Amino acid sequence: MWKWLHPYAKPETQYRLCGKLSPFFAVLTALLLGIGLVWGLAFAPADYQQGNSFRIMYVHVPSAIWSMSIYVAMALAGVIGLVWQIKQAHLSIIAMAPIGAVFNFLALATGSIWGKPMWGTWWVWDARLTASLILFFLYLGVMALYSSFQDRNAGMKATAILCIVGVINIPIIHFSVEWWNTLHQGASITKFEKPSIATPMLIPLIFSIFGFMALTVWLTLVRYRNALLREDIKRPWVRALVK
Repeated sequence: MWKWLHPYAKPETQYRLCGKLSPFFAVLTALLLGIGLVWGLAFAPADYQQGNSFRIMYVHVPSAIWSMSIYVAMALAGVIGLVWQIKQAHLSIIAMAPIGAVFNFLALATGSIWGKPMWGTWWVWDARLTASLILFFLYLGVMALYSSFQDRNAGMKATAILCIVGVINIPIIHFSVEWWNTLHQGASITKFEKPSIATPMLIPLIFSIFGFMALTVWLTLVRYRNALLREDIKRPWVRALVK
């Protein structure tokens, strides 16, 4: 049943497939982000309470969503790598970690900029903000832990374990506004009932969210290709590429 997948387990096949998919996701990223950010920053109506300061959400919300999603993907890759001993799953963790860290930092930075005019302060030890900061440290920990091992295989396994253990922080971030009294607002677009955001503001936000998703995939493909080359640098297929 799954025999058709077997050829894709080869690093050289994955390298070529990533090379074919990368241009598509690069174009998709430019298209979606171009529409979402231009529409949201320039043409969406101003909020009746926040004025134009709300426009930072077109960067803040997508970066926050995908910083959490990337960590979940890393945890899943860690499970696959540890249970089925698939080295490429570990490599995908190394490929995704810096991307997630940058998105998480962007979410924290834009949240602080947004919070200053709304809350009157750059930072509070709010439940969601604190949990998001812990996520940033987890990303840094994953990258530092992998680099600290001379044995690359041992480093991969250690980072996989950290990803699996650290994923418990994701539901804490997501549900923190429901579990505790926080300054951070609740869900606006993921509610089962009608979203509490006007449609002219919601549509460009959706474009931005999917644009950040395409950006995540594109950057992951590029970094994963490089990781495959570094891992198999002495293999014949890599030498053939160089020649």
